[in-house]
Amino acid sequence: MPLVRVKEIRDMSSEDRSKRLTEFKTELVRLKTMVHAGGTIENPARIKTLRRAIAKIITVENEDSHKAGKARTERKRK
Repeated sequence: MPLVRVKEIRDMSSEDRSKRLTEFKTELVRLKTMVHAGGTIENPARIKTLRRAIAKIITVENEDSHKAGKARTERKRK
């Protein structure tokens, strides 16, 4: 089950995305630390799911910044 869907990410504001991103990164670091310390985690697949969710959020952020930059360039040309 995915943590977040791309549609949900696109509907979020930029601040919400960055907040969610830091939460996911914090959880990922915690899980990786537990694994490296020799402990077991309840759901090992959670690491993969977190990594994918982080990538989705970063991708949407990059798309938005690219669109904003492109719009600025178009305004400068006119």
